[in-house]
Amino acid sequence: MKRNRLFILAVASFFNILCLMACAQEHATNEKKLLITNAITRSTVLLNNQDSIIPLKKLEKKNIASVSLSFAYSVVFDSLANKYDKITSFSADTYKDSVNLNDLEDDLKYYNTILISIDDQNISKAKYINFINSISKTKQVVISFFGNGTGLKSFDLIKSPIIFATQNTADAAAIVPQYIFGGIAASSKLSNNFSSKYTTGSGFSTAVIRLKYTVPEDAGINSNNLKEIDAIAAEAIAQRATPGLVVLVAKDGKVIFNKGYGTHTYDDKNPDKVSDIFDLASVTKVTATTPSVMRLFEENKLKLDTNIGAYIAKARTSPMNNIQVREVMLHQAGFIPFIPFHDYVKTGDYSRDSSAAFPTKVADNYYIKKGFFKDFMWPKMLNSPIKTRGKYVYSDISMYVMKDIVEHISQEPLNQYAYEKFYKPLGMQTAGFLPRNRFKPEQIIPTEDDKFFRKTLLVGYVHDQGAALAGGVSGHAGLFASSNDMAIFYQMMLNRGTYGGEEYFKPATVDMFTSKQSNVSRRGLGFDRWDPDSTKHYPSDLASPQTYGHTGYTGTCIWVDPSRGLVYVFLSNRVNPTVTDKLSNLKIRGRIQDVVNKAIDESKK
Repeated sequence: MKRNRLFILAVASFFNILCLMACAQEHATNEKKLLITNAITRSTVLLNNQDSIIPLKKLEKKNIASVSLSFAYSVVFDSLANKYDKITSFSADTYKDSVNLNDLEDDLKYYNTILISIDDQNISKAKYINFINSISKTKQVVISFFGNGTGLKSFDLIKSPIIFATQNTADAAAIVPQYIFGGIAASSKLSNNFSSKYTTGSGFSTAVIRLKYTVPEDAGINSNNLKEIDAIAAEAIAQRATPGLVVLVAKDGKVIFNKGYGTHTYDDKNPDKVSDIFDLASVTKVTATTPSVMRLFEENKLKLDTNIGAYIAKARTSPMNNIQVREVMLHQAGFIPFIPFHDYVKTGDYSRDSSAAFPTKVADNYYIKKGFFKDFMWPKMLNSPIKTRGKYVYSDISMYVMKDIVEHISQEPLNQYAYEKFYKPLGMQTAGFLPRNRFKPEQIIPTEDDKFFRKTLLVGYVHDQGAALAGGVSGHAGLFASSNDMAIFYQMMLNRGTYGGEEYFKPATVDMFTSKQSNVSRRGLGFDRWDPDSTKHYPSDLASPQTYGHTGYTGTCIWVDPSRGLVYVFLSNRVNPTVTDKLSNLKIRGRIQDVVNKAIDESKK
């Protein structure tokens, strides 16, 4: 134990020394970077936007391709664009044998929105202008033009929107996509006459509608004041609280920090990346089930003071029948916390191969028998004893019930409903259930090396045993996502229901579900909240009374603090290789949150 403490102190001291050496340099570098980006922003002009195509909206209706016409910084451009929606990249340089680029145009047949990037060194090439003219006839085209404005005359006959950046640099390539999607507002005008069409004073203005990706200094925060995050993350990994983690911070609609630490497991040394996909565990409750309830509530299809039996026929002969939906959402329905369904699985209930008799995949080489959920799990939950009605007892059964209610009313599976109503239109690319159906295992963070139930390392199969036996889609667990997707969703919540120019919820609905709604607990409807008991320091020492969000068993959390304009995302796999309480005991999540809180508070002085 003494050696462990000495090791922690050594790690902390090492990072403090590094910080003293690097902090001032990083702050100065970021201030310089901000000056450069602000200069680019002041001179970047949006043209031909008379139809208000920019910023792009209705992402669920768009299939977007990015086409580089020999643009040197296309990788940077596409990387930023991909933070807003799924972008498929094409380069004209791979079609060198095609003089008129017909092959490229043919390969774009499945895309309805084309982002074209070109610079002043290539604007004089007739094949590129001919390509733009041709593709514009059948597609929505957005042109990003970098460099000398004299090239603008080549677009005199073009009606498509043009974002004109006077610099042809990597910094400019990182800024222009943010205009396209509304992370940055357009306001500048042309300062010179470049052609009969593009004259002095030309230019359109837009509003910010999505996240901006920038440096802390852009939100008034000194980078030095966030460096302690590195030390706390290093401590978590050194103490084997988790093999890796990803932290994201958004302040006032600006992503100012997003960093991966450690590795997927202690053995494989595959570094955690900000794009990696994590098992969110109980964060599912507030990112899938609760929003679905909110939407149906707004549509007057679901009423909080109606009893469960009104929505679920099988509940009418069960102890749950007369319990109100509101009680379920507050965890005051009297349900027992959970049922260890995996302990009930007998030999003969599962198979190592799939078949008509064993159709439900629980993990690699593990299939549960047909009807296990419907015939065994669900009746057992419906008929479980009601012991503590009116008291706060956190229960997973609550969200099994809400999932079923959502599905009865919406007439869709929860995973499909949440994807269609929220994730797809918001531009969330990784969020969803059953990630192995869509992503390579290498992009998904492994959770527990399950030695007892599934006897395999779980990669992309939900850690929660009950959710796994239910087929991977449940109201309390099963959702996977990256940090950026979580930032998008919870920025929408911080905006009180609006994002990307669309209203997902009315402000009053967000306020009601996220504010304290219980007389016996700190909770909102579905959402967890700041605890007024100061001895609990929950979710952190400095969290404001407005803070709402949720934690997840796998080592995740999301917290929104409207008083600070803050979205804080923490993702980890603390259950790898097996469950440990060190993440909580060391207060890693709360301490990082307070580094951010302090940095924001310091910026206000």
